[in-house]
Amino acid sequence: MNKLMMGRYFSGDSFLHQLDPRTKLFATLYIIALLFFVENIWGFLLLFAVTFFIMHQTGIALVAFINGVKPLIWLILFAVMLRIFFTGGGIVYFRAGPVMLSSFGLITGFYTFSRFVLMIFISTVLTLTTKPIDLTDAIHALLKPLQIFRISINDFALMLSISLRFIPNLLDETTKIVDAQRARGVVFGKGNIIQQMKKLVPIVLPLFASSLKRAEELADVMEVKGYQSDQKRTRYRQLKWQVRDAVALLMIVLLTAAVVFVNRL
Repeated sequence: MNKLMMGRYFSGDSFLHQLDPRTKLFATLYIIALLFFVENIWGFLLLFAVTFFIMHQTGIALVAFINGVKPLIWLILFAVMLRIFFTGGGIVYFRAGPVMLSSFGLITGFYTFSRFVLMIFISTVLTLTTKPIDLTDAIHALLKPLQIFRISINDFALMLSISLRFIPNLLDETTKIVDAQRARGVVFGKGNIIQQMKKLVPIVLPLFASSLKRAEELADVMEVKGYQSDQKRTRYRQLKWQVRDAVALLMIVLLTAAVVFVNRL
């Protein structure tokens, strides 16, 4: 089984599990947006501390979250390397044409790495503590104001919830394909960038084909069951706002104030 936990749900009775899904979704999006307003290392250290505290509150071992980043570490490092070697400013330590190593590039690389990791952690907390069906209701509720622009929020909410639902399946299938390629003698992680990119082709193509097949099968099942997104329907599950949700939003306000403060340091 793939170690990446994003997209999976683990039942529990923690404070985060009991929050209204609308609160969790809004808080997740807000914190991710807040990451791009952090301007110094102290702000990222603050958000790392808050994120690890939130992860601890899920009742799931922190090591599991850290191990969950490993399948994406090469993608993260690739983005970080681009930021480090193609960003100028400050003290320039090395330069060869457009490639350079500068103090500002190193700082920017650290910021990029921190944003990627924190986004993965926060998104994982959301999916771990929220059932996919509840997440669909939350997406629908937050997008409801867009109905005044005649936007089909039902289709959009369904699309997002299906995407989140099938993330674990795609990751598990990716692991199987990678294992199959390794059994055929393919060695990943060695060679230059071009060689490593070529090794990804036997992984991406089968994964893309299986994704299209799964999407077609899902569409056929929905059509057979008579699903129509434009029809009005009642909801069995009713979302209820409680005191704990107000407390969670108050904590978000305090976090925002703390980020504004550390940005001035």
